Parts: sequence; C-alpha cells; structure tokens
Amino acid sequence: MKKVARQTKLPRWRGFNLLEFFVPESTGDVQEGDYRWMADWGFNFVRLPACYTLWIEGNDVYKVHEPMLAKIDRAIELGQKYGLHTCFNFHRAPGYCVNAGLKEPFDLWKDQDALNAFCFHWELFARRYRGISSDQLSFNLINEPMAPSPDGMTRKDHDRVIRSATSTIHAMDLQRLIIADGLSWGNDPCPELTDLGIAQSCRAYNPMGISHYKAPWWPPSAKLPPPAWPGGWHLDSAWDRQSLERHYEPWVKLAAQGVGVHCGEGGAFIHTPHDIVLRWLRDVLEILSGHNIGFALWNFRGSFGILDSDRKDVAYEDWHGHKLDTELLALLREF
Repeated sequence: MKKVARQTKLPRWRGFNLLEFFVPESTGDVQEGDYRWMADWGFNFVRLPACYTLWIEGNDVYKVHEPMLAKIDRAIELGQKYGLHTCFNFHRAPGYCVNAGLKEPFDLWKDQDALNAFCFHWELFARRYRGISSDQLSFNLINEPMAPSPDGMTRKDHDRVIRSATSTIHAMDLQRLIIADGLSWGNDPCPELTDLGIAQSCRAYNPMGISHYKAPWWPPSAKLPPPAWPGGWHLDSAWDRQSLERHYEPWVKLAAQGVGVHCGEGGAFIHTPHDIVLRWLRDVLEILSGHNIGFALWNFRGSFGILDSDRKDVAYEDWHGHKLDTELLALLREF
C-alpha cells in the first residue's frame, strides 16, 4: 500500500474565521460567546483577518491607534481562555489587499515605502505579543497574494516581502510561528520559502463554481453554470474528487518536505444548494484530514458560516437567538 504523506509540523487545527477586524468599517468587538461555542463544539482554531487601517490614525501609517490594539489583545486573550489557537492575519496590509474598495497609496510588492510600513506593523505586533507561546498565537503575514506576472507582482517581489517581514518578526521574537499564504490567492505553494522555517496556508474554494456561485464581489460568478458535485465548474473544466486530489498534491509534497501546512479559508457562498456544499466539503475535508492538514471555515457567522448564513434551503435550529446550520456543524465536527 502506498504510504500517505502527512503534514507533521503544525497541529491539525480546526475552526473558523472571525470577521470583527476584517474591513475598514469593522468595530473589533469580538463576541465571547463565539469562542465558548467553538470550544464546546470541539474546535481549536480562530483566524482573525484584519485591516491595518483600523489601528492607525487617519492616513498616517506610523501613527498607532491604541484602542483598536486593545481590542485585538482581547481577541487573543479570549483564544487563550477557551483553548483556541489564534492566527492573526493582515487581510489588508500597507500596499495590498485582495479585495476591492479602499485604494492603497502604495504597492507592497514594488514600493519600499509600503514594505517599510508592512514591516513596521509586524514589528509592532511581534513586540506586543512577545512571550505568548506559538502554541497560542501565530502570524499570517498577508492574505492571498495574487498570481505572479511579469507586469505585476513577480515571485521575486513576493519572496522579498515575505523574507523581510519574517526577518523583522524573528528579530523581535525568534519563536513566533509565521504562516505565509500561497500564491495565486492561496492556491499555489511556495517551495522557494522552505529555508525560512515558516508554515504555509492553502485554500478550499475550488471549484469556484461551487464556492463562489452568484458571489457579487467576484464578477465571473455571473457566467457560472448551476453548481453540481461532482461536476463543479472551475475556469474551463468540470471538477470531481480526483480533481481536488490533484489540486492539493503540491501542498502534500510541500508538507513532505517538512513544511507546516494549514488551510486557512474555505467554504461556499449561500446560493450554492446546501446538499451540494455538504457533498463537496466532505470530499475536501477527507482529503485534507487524510494528510493531517487542518481547516478553517470562512466564516463562523455569516454567508459561508454555520450561524446566520441565511440560506434558503436549510432547516435552521435556534441557537441562543442565532440560526444554526446543524448539518454543516455536524460535518465539520466529524473531521
């Protein structure tokens, strides 16, 4: 029997993304009940995608807004209290965000001013949380770098940014666990970074015809055929279980080289029929868990989540005033 390669550097973290620091309008007001429920249901991981403009004053990238930092402190403290590992991520960093919206004044991949600000903020957090164990806290440097291209961000650009930030953090806290998202929006691993000793994060959104069906923030979704599984549409082909396995093969190979691998985001938007989501996600989770790779659903509360997703084809259970998707919760707990 062929030996299955297994990821061994990281725990098989299982959990959710919480969005209280996600966009410039976020309040940072995490809810303790979320942490309690996650822990009670057996999960052990929270990812906090964050927007750096929340903790600066005005347009001055070097002027820190302490009250928001105190809210981030509280989120990490709640993770410690309930035994959940916190992965703190720059979803919007100086000079880059995968989402449309606020226009950055500089380019993280090309401008030294942006890289200097990026490293300033990571040094800020490295100093602030020095002494907290990496068992409890990791830093996920930048959410979903784009696909490399000659006219945009090159692999050399990406390599320079990741190495600079890693060096900055480890100069302040050598023990801090660092995670880099894969290229091409989290889909392609970076074997060129293996010498850094950092972990890497993949995604569970393929095929996009399942995860992003009728998603208004992704314009190609308007041309997608109705979802199916197997047979979910991705770019120019229909995917099945074998397609998923091929997609994760590079990540399995990376893990076999001794690199920690985790899936930091995944799930499907509300317009994909619920039964299709469950069948597809079961295949994803079977593949990832078979290689000891953990998973975090996007999100906990909201359109991808187990609470208050507002799907039209789910018989929700009332959960302390929230609408709980018990079938999705049961599937996640199974793995």
